[in-house]
This record gives sequence, C-alpha cells and structure tokens, in this order.
Amino acid sequence: MKRVLSFCFVLVSVLCISGLSEATDGYFSHGYGIKAKGMGGAQTAVAQDAMIAATNPAGMAFVGNRFDIGIDWFSPKRDAVRSGAAAIDGSADSDSTNFFIPEIGFNKMLTPDLSVGVTIYGNGGMNTNYPTGQITSANGVATCNNFIDMGGQTRASSYNLLCGTTRLGVDLMQAIIAPTVAYKVHPNHSIGLSLLLGYQRFKAEGLQGFAAYSEDKNNLTNKGYDDSTGYGVRIGYMGKITNSITLGAAYSTKVYMTPFDKYKGLFANSGDFDMPENYNVGIAVKVIQPLLVAVDYQRINYTSVASVSNPSNNGGATIANTLGGPGDRGFGWSDVNVWKIGLQYQATDKLTLRGGYNHTDNPIEARDVTFNIIAPGVVQDHVTAGLTYKVGKNSELSLAYMHAFSNSVTGSSLFNDFGVAAGNEKISMHQDSLGIAFGMQF
Repeated sequence: MKRVLSFCFVLVSVLCISGLSEATDGYFSHGYGIKAKGMGGAQTAVAQDAMIAATNPAGMAFVGNRFDIGIDWFSPKRDAVRSGAAAIDGSADSDSTNFFIPEIGFNKMLTPDLSVGVTIYGNGGMNTNYPTGQITSANGVATCNNFIDMGGQTRASSYNLLCGTTRLGVDLMQAIIAPTVAYKVHPNHSIGLSLLLGYQRFKAEGLQGFAAYSEDKNNLTNKGYDDSTGYGVRIGYMGKITNSITLGAAYSTKVYMTPFDKYKGLFANSGDFDMPENYNVGIAVKVIQPLLVAVDYQRINYTSVASVSNPSNNGGATIANTLGGPGDRGFGWSDVNVWKIGLQYQATDKLTLRGGYNHTDNPIEARDVTFNIIAPGVVQDHVTAGLTYKVGKNSELSLAYMHAFSNSVTGSSLFNDFGVAAGNEKISMHQDSLGIAFGMQF
C-alpha cells in the first residue's frame, strides 16, 4: 500500500504540471475511468473499477481490492470566426490539440462490508491557444487601438481576434484527489463518501483589449499561471435491487476554491472560480446474461459559480468596471442536463466489449459567443467504444475511444454593444479521445 500511495502523489504532481483539456460535458469529462468512457460515461450504477468513486463513491464497496491506472489522449479542435465586420473580420484555429490525461484509483476492503480508497482524476477544457495577427487592416487596427487606449495598454501593429496584442487563450486545469469510504449497510446496498480535495491552475493571455472593462486591469491577463486549492464532498448510494437491476445515485457539493489572485480582474467576485455542484442517478440492467445496459442522468449546475455563469452582457453598453466585481461579466454558461447510455457485452471469458452515447446540453448561448472564443465548450453528442481483455488471472487491459461531433454557436459580437460594427462571431469544436488502462485485483 505504501508504494501505491507514493505513486498517487507522483501522479498528482503530473496532473499539476501538465495542462488538461476535457471539454465534453461543458468542462466535465464525459466519463471517469477508461471502462466508463467506453460506455458513454454511464457508470453511476456500474461498479467495475476503483475509478467509480469519481462518479459514485458507494460503488467502492462492490469493487473489492483493486488498483487501476490509465491515461487518455484527448484531441479537441477549436476555431473561431468573425464575419460581417469588414475591418475586424478574421478567423483562427487553436493550436493546442493534444493532451494526455492520467487517472488512478485504489481500493482496499478492510472488512467484507467496509472499504477505503483514493481516486485521482482531472477536469478542465477551457484550454485554447490562438495565434495573434488576425486583425491587420488599417481600420481594424484603429478600432482595436481605441480599446487599447481606453485600457491604458500599449498599442500594436496587429491584433488577435479580441483586440489583444499577444497570443490569445486560456489554460484551465483541475485535479481532484478523492479519499473515499464506502460501507455495505446490507449485502446488496451500500453508501459512500468522498472528500474532494481540489487543485486548479489557470492562466490567460491576449486579453489586453478588455483592460478598460476590468476593475483590476493589472490582474487581468498575461500574468502566468496561478494556483487555487479547495474542498468539497460527494456522497453516493448503490443498490442491487434484483440479480438483474442495480440503481445508483450521487451528489457532489460545490468544491469551494481559493480565488485566482492573479486574475481577480477577469473573474467575477475578484477571481473566484469554484467547481460547480452536480448530481447523477443511474440504472444498470442485465438484459440477458452477457449483456448489460446502463443509463445515467447527470445535472451540472454551472450557475452555482458566478464567474462561469454571469452573462457576458452584464453591464450593457457600459465598459468601465464590468469585469472582476460582484455581478460583473462572466462566460454566461447555463446549467446542463447530460444523458448517458452504455452497453457492455461479455463476449468471452477474457473479452468484454463496450459502446455508448452521451448527449449534453450546450451551456453557451448566442449572446455570449465573444467571451467564449477562449472557452468554446459547445459539443453535445458523443459516441464511444471500448473493450477489456484479461491478460492474467487478476489483471486486465482496457481501451476506450470517444468522438464528439462538431457543433457551433453563432451570435452577434459583444463589440456591437459599444458602437463598433463588429458583425457576428462563430465558435466551433469537435473532439476525439483514445485511452488505455491497466487494472488488477489483489
């Protein structure tokens, strides 16, 4: 166990120094654990590995003694276009398209009814990296100069899509360590509790054009990485109602994070950026002996975090002091409902096949397209496939693939509110991921 715990800390270090991007259900992952990812994320009532605590901590009581470790290659493609604005028209593709996301889970049965474990996983997804130089025409540069002058920034000969003078983008990484206790209150029913220890890292670049908006322009953009820590809890229930039907439910409080001091001029409430509360329910039905069907519903309450959900048009045509304070501009994200459907088929004693579908609401409205050029979490429909193959008596390898179909949002540019003929903007994204995991019972 000592070696396993040491490895957990090593993995946390890797999570903390590498940027993550997992913008599928907003900026939550479509599933946690390679097995769950192969089933569209439908895991609330399916206890298969020690990653279950990231979805439903009660499942750890049914997992047994396990160690799981995996890594997921994640490739999002993001682009933004402004049209109908003539002088400040332009388009750009985000250069950041490859991310590697590790995960780890460990569970130990102290008694036949009581388990303790730890699960480590990541969120993120607001990771973009657009080159500068989209606005180069004389009239376009003059327009951006007006915003730069109002904010007291240094002029440039060309600008990015948001009238900034450097590369444009943000990098948000969230890592969660979840120590978990689960207990069988009955041989077929369990409850579980996870302490959610949160760490996040953030930086923003290329937002000099918004300095005039900010209540603290010196802590708005290009300040390098800032760190934040916090805590929350997740509780869960899992019950085997019959030999063929299992139910599950879980609720996570908001993870209360310390503010990003270096970006208190960007995020509402002086840099506040908590992780939103969420809950999920699920059912798993063994239709026939080799076939399992799982269905999950998840609700992610992005509106519990003001910096994420405040509309970007808060303040109307007023520019000054509309970023960073209470009630100021945010990204305008709505709460989302997520439906997940997964299939699992035991093809042979050694081979298990999986497939799934995941549909989420789009959290971004047309009114907020300008702000979300740097955070275009607009994909809605995902298809998945996966498998597990036993490589030994107590060990296995699992694979999972996910494709998120392209989706876009178009809306009037926020700059139109300030007397600039800025036309419309469109943000688009599609994604792929491929993961592998090793699991063992002991």
